[in-house]
Amino acid sequence: MFLIAKGTTMKSLASGWTGASQRRLGRAGLAVVAAALLAALAGCASAEQTTEASNDAFKPVTQDASSTITVWADSTRLDAVKAYQSSHPQAKLNVVTYDGGADGSTYLQTKVQLFDRTGSGWPDVVFAPPVDLTWASRPTTPGKVPFAAPLDGLVDQKLLDGFATGSLAPCQFNGHTYCMRNDLAQVVLWYNKKLMDKFGYTVPTTWEQYEALGEKVASEHPGYFIGSVGDTNAHESYFWASQCPAFNLVKDSTLRVALQDPKCTRMATLLDKLIANKSVSTEAFFSAGYAKEHGSKTLMAFGPSWYGQYLFNNAFKVPAGEIAASNPLSWEGESQTFTGNVGGGTWVVSSHSKNLKAATDLVTWLTTSNDYQSGAPTYPAYSPAAEAWLKNPANSDYFADDITPAFTTAAGQVWTGWSNVKFSDQTAWSSVVLPALTEGKTLTETLPAWQQAISDEAKSDGYTVVNQ
Repeated sequence: MFLIAKGTTMKSLASGWTGASQRRLGRAGLAVVAAALLAALAGCASAEQTTEASNDAFKPVTQDASSTITVWADSTRLDAVKAYQSSHPQAKLNVVTYDGGADGSTYLQTKVQLFDRTGSGWPDVVFAPPVDLTWASRPTTPGKVPFAAPLDGLVDQKLLDGFATGSLAPCQFNGHTYCMRNDLAQVVLWYNKKLMDKFGYTVPTTWEQYEALGEKVASEHPGYFIGSVGDTNAHESYFWASQCPAFNLVKDSTLRVALQDPKCTRMATLLDKLIANKSVSTEAFFSAGYAKEHGSKTLMAFGPSWYGQYLFNNAFKVPAGEIAASNPLSWEGESQTFTGNVGGGTWVVSSHSKNLKAATDLVTWLTTSNDYQSGAPTYPAYSPAAEAWLKNPANSDYFADDITPAFTTAAGQVWTGWSNVKFSDQTAWSSVVLPALTEGKTLTETLPAWQQAISDEAKSDGYTVVNQ
């Protein structure tokens, strides 16, 4: 039986693919559609959590293996839950549609705090963005247990080990794993192979080569672009990949926000040069104006794995057989390459569930079963399921070349130092940096204001902030 909870917001298919959208991009026409897709697909950060073991053993409530489990899911995940029900007809599910944390909603947190006070009402399974896990793995009410149940011990460790390197970092706290990752949005280098071949350009493998190519494009083919910093998630691609400690959780309650770190300033300096010569745009990719005027002139986009289908195919309408993906860019002199992540939701099992077996079986199937994940909208976090996803022609036929090498390489290179915190990492970028760029200021001169905005928001959420 499928129900809709009172007071929740139904989302369209396009607005549910991450369950954590906090985008503010809408205008008219294509902008509305594109913004919905961006909202759906982006916005959950990985976390580098503390790993000291907890002394508190998880104590489940009295179990009832025959009880119905209540599942809260966003609208996009309904088909997945229905598929599970179809393949497990004996399963007893009460499915409730809610907004899944979209647009910064605190509905789940608010309701759980209410349930903590009344002592009942908790759902057994929830689809949630990683940002919700910051509170879900800690008690929301003094003296109460955390909402999320630690899955280590409930789920086979070998299965947890099958997730892409670092992909479960948002789920981990005090040595325990509190969720299972549904999907990834690892950042790769997208490029228009047809145009690159026509112009005689070589796909860069380093940031230094990327910068040099931008200078050539500006000189030889003005009006063409190799990237954009105008979207509300652009920093998650560029600065996250540069290992900029903008959201570096060094302890559970201590956040390092150090935007004068060389790994921040090097990216700001690089982008400032390319913005100045107009090879990198300050206009949002996901805007009607950009798609109409520049979509066909976009040589490259350093962005998430979903850009191929939802940016180039759906928004820019680039014909099939032209777009390809390459590995994340490295920095010359560095032995290890890192990249960013712009999306990905999680499934959480409630610590209050009276039927943990049924709840964990559902979550395990949703995140690891090829029956669902091979045809899922976005790249699965579970590596064996990702292999099946890549073999699905629906996910690969649009592209000029095989996307498998770039996707699988990037999946294991997401930097875990860009941490999952209690607030959106996009607010300060959207409210401080993007307006400054519109006014003609450089990223370099805007770094102090961006740092201050992040720091203020962190302090208001109870973090101790260090800026060194």
